[in-house]
Amino acid sequence: MTDAPLAVLRQIRAARAVPARPPAGTAGQRCDLCSEPIGDTHGHLVDLQSRSLLCSCAGCRLLFDAGGAGGAHFRAVPDRYQRLALVEQAGVLEALQVPVGVAFFFVNSGLGRVAAFYPGPAGATESELALDTWEEVAGADPGVATLLPDVEAVIVRVGGDAGTECFIVPIDACYELVGELRRRWRGFDGGTEAHAALDGFFARVRERAG
Repeated sequence: MTDAPLAVLRQIRAARAVPARPPAGTAGQRCDLCSEPIGDTHGHLVDLQSRSLLCSCAGCRLLFDAGGAGGAHFRAVPDRYQRLALVEQAGVLEALQVPVGVAFFFVNSGLGRVAAFYPGPAGATESELALDTWEEVAGADPGVATLLPDVEAVIVRVGGDAGTECFIVPIDACYELVGELRRRWRGFDGGTEAHAALDGFFARVRERAG
């Protein structure tokens, strides 16, 4: 990636006068790149160097989307929700090695491997899925081949209120779920609140996936 996009952002930040108070509904939040005020509902960027999520205004998100000027530093998180037929194929769940009720998987381009995360009371426990295993899984549904590295994930829920399900979702949705479950987790199996939060999350995912 060239320095041109970052240079533009620095010029915008230097030239913009900071308003005395944020616009109504923004709760004081600002874009992590250009300091533009943003609302409670906003997009995100993945910092590929620090492996972190950044809050983003619409302009910066557009700058670093798949068709924009981004590259090796920042990448915009898309808003695609897509149901996959993976779990309907024999042997896929065994290959994914989901030890708990929910897990998500994404391609870490920096490490050149697939990362697997299992949400729980301590946050997200990470594991490594072999690339040859992932290629076997991808062969069960052509939609997996369209997964964007770093910014999209395949999320699987086993034995939920709608049965076992699998979707492509934005990576920020996965970390939102991780935080929600960590806050609500009680006891050994999560408790009523955590289960309700998980049900609500997948209900929203189903709706977004059509």
